[in-house]
Amino acid sequence: MKTTAKTVSLILAAVLCACTFVACGESVPANSVFSIDDLPGKTIGVQENTTGDIFASDYEAEGSTIERYSKGPDAVQALKQGKVDCVIIDNEPAKAFVEGNDDLTILEEPFTVEEYAIAISKDQPELLEAVNGALQTLIDDGTLGNIIDGYISGTDYKYESTATEHPNGQLVMATEASFPPYEYYENSAITGIDADVAQAICDMLGYELVIEDMDFNAIITAVQSGKADIGMAGITITEDRLENVNFTTPYTTATQVIIVRAK
Repeated sequence: MKTTAKTVSLILAAVLCACTFVACGESVPANSVFSIDDLPGKTIGVQENTTGDIFASDYEAEGSTIERYSKGPDAVQALKQGKVDCVIIDNEPAKAFVEGNDDLTILEEPFTVEEYAIAISKDQPELLEAVNGALQTLIDDGTLGNIIDGYISGTDYKYESTATEHPNGQLVMATEASFPPYEYYENSAITGIDADVAQAICDMLGYELVIEDMDFNAIITAVQSGKADIGMAGITITEDRLENVNFTTPYTTATQVIIVRAK
């Protein structure tokens, strides 16, 4: 079955609907965040150690409280339950969270723009060069754009691996699989943009792709320590991360947005 943006939305809607109820007698407060200017003094939900966390932290000096969650859906559930005033998160997952939940909406004003790249150990410069070369080929021949459009725009394209041999062994990808459409579970398997891009790279370089799901804040450590060869989970290049790992050429641009309650 072809995975579409609608399928992703239904998956996330089901997850969130399981946790929409607040304790008996409690009520969810009305929305109080209508623009970025309203963030000072508010309680902001983020996924810990993400770009949203990094930029939201600047508002702590202006009286805001930052509530950090290990997974994006947990932050959104907290918003639905009235525990936070808004959530700052990447645009594509935000759209999946909001679709099918009429009590949530995304502010039109973008919070910030960022680029995603693949994290690789500083001890593997040859792998960095090889992955960058494969990425450039995928960009030049249109495969990368087709993969992204297949998930985000709902086109008919779906990357299918035809590799039957893996002369270079396994390549382990560390991810956090609750970040649709980049990585999420479907039929007990991890799929999404990052999974398909990693598979295409492995097909070109002669690797068998192995995907390991873990907390987002463990990914850089896993790559740095050699427990994983690459990290892909909508990871943005930051100065702090560059102290621990190398990054490939960016493979897509993303926008951080603000999710709020619709009423």
